[in-house]
Amino acid sequence: MIVFDLHCTDGHRFEGWFGSSADYADQQARGLLACPSCGSAEVSKAPMAPAVPAKANARKEVLPPEPTPRQQLANTPLPPKVKKALAALAKAQAEALKNSTWVGDKFAAETRKMHYGERDEAPIHGQATLAEAKALIDEGVPVAPLPFPVAPPEKIN
Repeated sequence: MIVFDLHCTDGHRFEGWFGSSADYADQQARGLLACPSCGSAEVSKAPMAPAVPAKANARKEVLPPEPTPRQQLANTPLPPKVKKALAALAKAQAEALKNSTWVGDKFAAETRKMHYGERDEAPIHGQATLAEAKALIDEGVPVAPLPFPVAPPEKIN
């Protein structure tokens, strides 16, 4: 497997996992690549830092396992109406997040505090496990998933 940093003409950046460079080129030539944020088929490789191997005698750090790649949802280009709808949804999400604060993995706790009046209400977004989200819903805390993934601020280039 090879991972490429990709970007669309609107500047959205995302990862693509391919069996080889040839697989990437083949999928791009057949119009099978699309931006997950706006649906644009104008996708190209973004500049990447080279992978430089560590010295053999260097101390190795234990890293968490790599996330599994998402399954490909379509093997043909998206219909224009679907592209347009996804682009509108991505734009609406981006607009909503402009005035929202990233709270990371403290999302469940911060949302709960607002619900119970322990802090002022404000638009926030972050990460929650499935169990945390279900618990919030069971408590009647108003939450909703975002349709598109959001990168934490420290992971954005």
